[in-house]
Amino acid sequence: MQHTHYSKAPIIEAVIDLKVKPPSEESISALENLAIGYSERRPLMTLQGQIQGGQSVAATASQAQTGYQYISEDQKQIFQAQQDSFTFSRLAPYQDWISFCDEAKRLWDIYVAAINPESISRVAVRYINRLDLPLPLNDFKDYLQTVPEVSPGLPQGLSNFFLQLEIPQEDLSGTLVLNETLIPSSSSDLISVVLDIDLFSVDRKD
Repeated sequence: MQHTHYSKAPIIEAVIDLKVKPPSEESISALENLAIGYSERRPLMTLQGQIQGGQSVAATASQAQTGYQYISEDQKQIFQAQQDSFTFSRLAPYQDWISFCDEAKRLWDIYVAAINPESISRVAVRYINRLDLPLPLNDFKDYLQTVPEVSPGLPQGLSNFFLQLEIPQEDLSGTLVLNETLIPSSSSDLISVVLDIDLFSVDRKD
C-alpha cells in the first residue's frame, strides 16, 4: 500500500500509548533517571478525594506519584513513564510515521529495561488533527469523507457539531474511535475542525 506524505500535515499531536502490568510497586523508583536524552523531567502525580456524609460532612484528599514526564529540549516530544503505562507524544510539526515510531521504540526499550513489565493489556495509536478550512464552505465532504448529515427538510447551515463513531476493526482485533467537532478559528476567513482518530486494541483475557 502506498502512503501519501503531507509536507504540512494537520496533525497537532500524535500519541502511542501502552498499558502494562508492572512487576511491583517499587518500579516507580526505576523511572526517575532514565537516560533518554530529554532536557526536562517532571513528576507525575495522581489525586484522590473522598467525601463522607452523616451528621457532618468530611472531605479528605491525597496524592501519590505514579511516574515521570520527560520533555525534549524543543518541547515537541513528551514521554510519560508510569508504573502502569507508557505514553509517547509528538506535537506539531509532525514529521512522519517512521521517525515517530522509531523514537517510540527507542523509549520503549529503555522503559522495559527499567521496570520489566509483566504484560501489555492495551495498545493505542492516536492522531489529533486540526483542519483550517477556507470560507465560504459549501460542503464538508469536499474535505472530509465522514461528516454529519442534516436531513433535507432542515436548514443546511451548522454553527457547531460533535460527531463520535466507534467502529470495530476486526482485522486488528481492535476498535477505532473517530471524533469530529468544530473549534474556534484564528481567522474569520476559516472554519476549524478537530479530527481525532484513536485506534486501540485491548487484551481481554483478564
